Amino acid sequence: MAGYRLTPANRLALLMHDYVGKPDGKMGYGLLRYGAAPTVVVIDRAHAGQSLRTLTGIPHDAPIVATVREALPYAPDTLVPAIAPGGGALPPDWFADLKEALGAGLSLVNGLHRPLADDPALAALVQPGRFIWDIRKEPPGLVNGMGRARDLPARRVLLVGTDMANGKMTAALELDKAAKARGLRSRFLATGQIGIAISGEGIPLDAVRVDFAAGAVEQMVVRHGHDHEVLFVEGQGSLLHPASTATLPLLRGAMPTHLLLIHRAGQKAIARCPWAVIPPLPDVIALYEAVSGAAGGLPPARVAGIALNTARLEEDAARRAVEQTAAQTGLPVTDVVRFGPAPLLDAVTND
Repeated sequence: MAGYRLTPANRLALLMHDYVGKPDGKMGYGLLRYGAAPTVVVIDRAHAGQSLRTLTGIPHDAPIVATVREALPYAPDTLVPAIAPGGGALPPDWFADLKEALGAGLSLVNGLHRPLADDPALAALVQPGRFIWDIRKEPPGLVNGMGRARDLPARRVLLVGTDMANGKMTAALELDKAAKARGLRSRFLATGQIGIAISGEGIPLDAVRVDFAAGAVEQMVVRHGHDHEVLFVEGQGSLLHPASTATLPLLRGAMPTHLLLIHRAGQKAIARCPWAVIPPLPDVIALYEAVSGAAGGLPPARVAGIALNTARLEEDAARRAVEQTAAQTGLPVTDVVRFGPAPLLDAVTND
C-alpha cells in the first residue's frame, strides 16, 4: 500500500454527489464514524446546505457543499470519493472534481476498482508531498491458502452476513473497540477498502486473484495471530448472494473459531436480487456452520451470536426485533451500534 495511511493530522473532504443518505455511500459513513482523520466537509450537489446528521443518522456536523471549490475554505488536505456502488466504478463526471482537488493541492484516496495513480492526467496534477492512494491493489508475495491459521492461539472471529452491505465491518469495529476497553489484546483485520482506509492496514480481498484469495486472508491472520488474544476479521459478501465470491476464501483463510451472523432486521430477500429469498435464520446458521467446517472435514466454527442491524426501525421496534431474533435462534442478539456489542463479545470470549 506504498506506506499510505490516514492519520488524525489529515483533513478529509468526502466526495459524495447524490449519495449522502443512500446505502452506497457506506465508505463515507465508515470514515465519518470510525476514521482516524476528521472529515471537515462533504461534497454533494444534491444535498448542499442540508444537515449531515439528519440525512445519515451519524452524529457528525460537517457541512455539505456543492463543489470542490466551495469545500476548499474548510482546508481539507485529502479528497475521498466516498462511495461503494455496485461494480465499484467512479462516476465519469466526477473526474473533473478529482482534477480540481489535485490541482488545489489535495491528496486523493481511491477505494474504487479503477486505479487512478497511473492515470497520466491525474498523476500530472499531484503536487509535492501529496499522493494518490489506490487502496484496491493486490498485495505482493501471495501464496495459496493451506489452513495455516487453524493452530493459532488467538480466537478468530469472522463476521458473516445474510447479504452484502448490511453491517459486517461496523460490527467488527465495534467489537474490537469493546474488546480493547476490556483490556483484551484485540485487533480488527480489514478485508475491504473502507476498513483499510479506516485502519490503515489490511487486504482488499476483491482485488486479489481467486487462486490467492484464501492465502491472502491466511497471511494476514497468521501475521497477527500470535500477538493477539482475539482477531475480528471483517466479513465480505454473503454465501446467499449470487454475485459474492469473497465469503468462502474468508472462511478458508481465517479458519475461524467463531462466526457472528449479521442480518438487517426484517429483510426477506437479497437487496439487489429480490428474487433470492433469505432463508429462516436457523437455516442460514446451519449453512454457515456446515460450509465453515466442510461438513466435518475441517475444524468446525459455530455461529456464536447475531448482530442485528436495526437502523431502519424505531427504538421500540428495534428492541422487539432483537428479542424475536433471539427467541427464533436461541443465540445472543444485539444491534452493536444501538445497544452495544457486549452480548456478542461475551459469546466469543467466555466459552
